[in-house]
Amino acid sequence: MKDMLTSREIRSRFLTFFKERGHAIIPSASLVPLNDPTVLFNTAGMQPLVPYLLGTPHPEGVRLADSQKCVRTQDIEEVGDNTHDTFFEMLGNWSLGDYFKKDAINWSYEFLTSKNEGLGLDPSRLYVTVFGGNDDAPKDDEALAIWTKIFKDAGVEGERIYVMEGKLALKNWWSAGDNGPCGPDTEMFYDVTGKLNRGMTHEEYLAADDKQQVVEIWNDVFMEYLKEGGKVSGKLKMQNVDTGSGLERVTMVSQEKDNIFATDMFTDMMRIIKDDAAEYNERAARIVADHIRTSVMLIADGVTPSNTDQGYILRRLLRRAVRYSDVLGLKSGFTALIDQVAANYKGVYDNVEANLPQIKKEISDEEERFRKTLEIGKSEFRNYLVSGQGTRGQPMTESSKIMPASVAFKLFSTFGFPIELTVEMAREEDIIVDLAGFNEEFKKHQDIS
Repeated sequence: MKDMLTSREIRSRFLTFFKERGHAIIPSASLVPLNDPTVLFNTAGMQPLVPYLLGTPHPEGVRLADSQKCVRTQDIEEVGDNTHDTFFEMLGNWSLGDYFKKDAINWSYEFLTSKNEGLGLDPSRLYVTVFGGNDDAPKDDEALAIWTKIFKDAGVEGERIYVMEGKLALKNWWSAGDNGPCGPDTEMFYDVTGKLNRGMTHEEYLAADDKQQVVEIWNDVFMEYLKEGGKVSGKLKMQNVDTGSGLERVTMVSQEKDNIFATDMFTDMMRIIKDDAAEYNERAARIVADHIRTSVMLIADGVTPSNTDQGYILRRLLRRAVRYSDVLGLKSGFTALIDQVAANYKGVYDNVEANLPQIKKEISDEEERFRKTLEIGKSEFRNYLVSGQGTRGQPMTESSKIMPASVAFKLFSTFGFPIELTVEMAREEDIIVDLAGFNEEFKKHQDIS
């Protein structure tokens, strides 16, 4: 990491950059939202600020910036690839009825490319998308014109601005849900290969995005509309700007890495896992590192394992971490990883170190509970094989050798038995698990939750 900006320096530079441009620096809210029963966690930087985006005056003024802790688990199965994680920090700056598109876009570009104040990224590796219009709002010609001028003034050649039209327009439309502020956005992507700096056609860009050859590193949302009952009902009282830049991703591109787990935010954790593993597996190691980090941050913010709400998500994360630690054959448990998370956030989120004994106890107790659960689940699985009947009485025919989805889901929901383990054990017995059916059952379970 020599001569490269560390994640701490990037976080600090971002806040300093916007402080010098008149923004009040506000602290991160807790991962657990206050007075909002509709969501389990803060999943975006703007979530704690919704009342102010709707017009309530903020005590710190009309220009704000922070680094907000976030947790998202809808893509949990993607964790282990190059860019997905469950805990992340969202660098954000907001205008509450003050500046709008011109300043927001220019400052985004300036921070990303400035060697003196920002990240010093190569402008020729930058690509952007713009809202192409739909029934909710017209094409964002203003953002298109601003970006065209920026790249022209910088001498960056080649096609690199993409107007997203038709179904793709939804990629450049942001809303908090069926009710609340919304609007078009412009997204910035960076070429992580270093080989796409001559520009790309629209089709080439879409292919590069699918292959993770370009990675989204910033999003400017122009909130000027209000959605009610799932439809845009009109304009907000004021035009707002909500920008978001994932710290893990901008650290990745700044440190010239092709995945977030190779950055200084994870390297020490990955080294600990590799040194301790009996049989190292990169994907499994990434899942353990991510899930333990997220679990530590959740417990530090007051969440404990349970069968409902936030505690259910924490329990699932920890049990997946235990499962993949067994795949790796980790010999020393999670203590060293927990200590490393605390060290990584010392001086940034001091509630981690302050609650370290409690964090270790909660994780240790949950691991012990889960190991007992595993034995019960394995026993239920063996009973299923012996009786030819599922946990709800569904028969397994010799001809099909297919385990019904309801059986796999019962093992998962009632006994906490991971679906991955059910699939592996079934495979050893030449049984196929109805995964499509399981996913449908799980989706129903998610919707109810």
